[in-house]
Amino acid sequence: MRDKFDSYLDRFLGRRALDRWRAAAERAGAADPATLRALRGEGRQLRRQIDRVLHVAEGPLARGDGASAIPKPLLADWAWRPELWSGPVTPPGLAAVATRTGFGAEAKLFHDCAESELTLRQIANTRPTDLAPYGLRIDVFRFDGSFLSLVLDLPMAGLQGLGAGHVVRLDAAVEAERPLEIFARLNLRHGPNTDEIVRELPKGTTEATVEFDLGYTRLTDRPVEAAWLDLIFEGPRMNQVVVRDLTLSRRPRAAL
Repeated sequence: MRDKFDSYLDRFLGRRALDRWRAAAERAGAADPATLRALRGEGRQLRRQIDRVLHVAEGPLARGDGASAIPKPLLADWAWRPELWSGPVTPPGLAAVATRTGFGAEAKLFHDCAESELTLRQIANTRPTDLAPYGLRIDVFRFDGSFLSLVLDLPMAGLQGLGAGHVVRLDAAVEAERPLEIFARLNLRHGPNTDEIVRELPKGTTEATVEFDLGYTRLTDRPVEAAWLDLIFEGPRMNQVVVRDLTLSRRPRAAL
């Protein structure tokens, strides 16, 4: 009975809040600046929380099965699928992408082209075998630069307690029109130092797994303050690359 009452009360309060904001929208044109500033601040706080819920909900629902599993190795204590593959981003596409351009809240594209002929687009995954609701398509036409990389910032949840006793694993599903080399570089900043581990994604397969053993880094007792992953595409000219899925996980390192 209590659960039914709480559910009814939640729906009632939700309708009251919706009616309040509908009325505020109708009166906004005649409101004074102080009232508008107050409404704007409250509305922005509310919108941030609504956007978070929509992002989480729309990803699994876009697949139609209500789930988007993240593959986790045995003993993994953390796993993460970046937002580009887990939920919709706005705008869904960019053309003539300049270097350092952000795509969503977690990703940036870097290159040294004099003239960009690069496009990024988030696409819906519809195949029965796809675990991620969304994918990322990169179209490269003329390419006069020497490097192209997609940088993903790891969330703070993945850095809690991260140290030399961990192995970080990358699972990626990548398709390309023409064969190309793809490297993954994990960057870990701790104090004044930044450690880097580079792995090449296996060739000849669309399902790639690489691991970064942090036991070979210079990590000490100082906590990891920031971490990011570079996906580096070698020789991407006149190619289309589709990253169908990308996840990161971590597990304790086996004792030697």
